[in-house]
Amino acid sequence: MRHGAKINHLGRKTPHRKALLRNLACQLIQHKRIVTTLAKAKALRVFVEPLLTKSKTDSTHQRRVLFSYLQDKEAIKEVFATVSPKIADRPGGYCRIIKLDRRIGDAADMAMIELVDFNEIYNPNGTVGEEKKKTRRGRAKKATAPKAEAPAAAPVEEATPVAEAVTEAPAAEVEAPIAEAPTPEATPEAPAAEGDATEEQA
Repeated sequence: MRHGAKINHLGRKTPHRKALLRNLACQLIQHKRIVTTLAKAKALRVFVEPLLTKSKTDSTHQRRVLFSYLQDKEAIKEVFATVSPKIADRPGGYCRIIKLDRRIGDAADMAMIELVDFNEIYNPNGTVGEEKKKTRRGRAKKATAPKAEAPAAAPVEEATPVAEAVTEAPAAEVEAPIAEAPTPEATPEAPAAEGDATEEQA
């Protein structure tokens, strides 16, 4: 019987269990989501959430405390640089466990454990932020609505003179040949008239 057994030993001795949880915690911090058995995921959540609470205070002492548990410098850097700012406003509950299908080999219960704030699909805070942006955009459109109408009317007014200019241009082209036609006829007559005058003077 397991009366009062609060710790799941996971079928391992204490050093082995600590090493297992340390490795799982480092992988969870670096990848933000891992797949493992359900029993290990539940044990990992109890192990890693107090560490994430300690990471909210970025001090040398807290860094040393976390390093005593994780024994991984890269994981410590990731916690204080990326994870800690994301979970700053959350009062606990940093991990989410989602049950998956049983493993084919031994039919073990599988689960995915992830950091709540790094999931864009289920994160309700991101959805609220998007809704606020949408309302702001809607207000901005209402404010710019009169300005949008003014340019719409202006091109219509400008289009009319352009059409008139287009209609006037062919008329000018038609008149131009008519005006130029007498000019060649007049030019030969002019020298002829001048020639007659010179002959008369002679």
